Amino acid sequence: MQLHNRINRDELKMKMMADTRQYTTISFYKYHPIANPPLFRDHLYLLLSKLECVGRIYVATEGINAQVSIPSEQMQNFVDSLDTIEFLHSIRLNKAIEEKRTEKSFIKLDVKVRNKIVADGLDDNTFEPHNTGKYLKATEWNQMLEAENTVVIDMRNHYESEVGRFEKATCPDVDTFKEELQIVLQEYAPQRNKNVLMYCTGGIRCEKASAWMKHNGFENVYHLEGGIINYVRQVHEQNIENKFKGVNFVFDERLAERISPDVIAQCHQCGNAADTHINCANKGCHTLFIQCTECASKFNHCCSKECADIITWPSDKQEEWRKNNRLGNNFSKGRLVKQRYLQQWQNQKK
Repeated sequence: MQLHNRINRDELKMKMMADTRQYTTISFYKYHPIANPPLFRDHLYLLLSKLECVGRIYVATEGINAQVSIPSEQMQNFVDSLDTIEFLHSIRLNKAIEEKRTEKSFIKLDVKVRNKIVADGLDDNTFEPHNTGKYLKATEWNQMLEAENTVVIDMRNHYESEVGRFEKATCPDVDTFKEELQIVLQEYAPQRNKNVLMYCTGGIRCEKASAWMKHNGFENVYHLEGGIINYVRQVHEQNIENKFKGVNFVFDERLAERISPDVIAQCHQCGNAADTHINCANKGCHTLFIQCTECASKFNHCCSKECADIITWPSDKQEEWRKNNRLGNNFSKGRLVKQRYLQQWQNQKK
């Protein structure tokens, strides 16, 4: 009985790229007590691997968090399989906004047991993550965005909100969700009586965040049902105004889904308008940053001249260098790349 992938990444990637079938990328989550996460994990792996499902699934005592991709021809079988699990019966599935035959979101199936389905850093036995704020659908969300006495909080990390966000949103400058949970409590403590609107990519972070705010005395807490992904789908289906600008950052091979034509970010190397995230081509760096097409050509898809030079070395020399150097550990999701060039931009303007 095979319960884990045994093929190396390069082979998996080649196999997936050769697969010409249409795939459907889906995310779903559920806060629900799971008594035996390892046992549930094995059952889920066997259930989904038979359907050629690929993706990333986290299982914990508090529930499940999944981002997967399915051959579209297996979609109904996938739904039927989830329905055999009582607490996942008729669960809302967030389908990817953009779906292109040439793009593959994942290359293998990983089902992992975690302490929590979203790392939050919380250690409070009285906190109940299922006691969430009120759900808002797209039309209701748009109406409340315009209402007085309302604050809007982006519950994603800085590199996500940098390339796309809702109008009027406050975007805390954080690297992690657990960091943001503490910051929003401090920043918005004086505004407990206001309407607090929260959103994230697919709903899982703002759902827990809304419960955390209520737990700490906030009364009028709302969150966007299904997150940005579900919001955009409703916008298209109901022909209502889209108030999200830019691209939606996603945690798979695609890195982004285009929501509006607006480009609200800058290339971290030259400062020109750009919103394409890439990982530095130097495997010993792998820094996530924003790069325009001109700089991609100039730096050979790297974050610096140093990295651009390193990837020209023979493979054995690169491997030896990587043993003692991990540049990516010194970067905070593109911040230092941007800071490095910010001074150059400022000097050019003088």
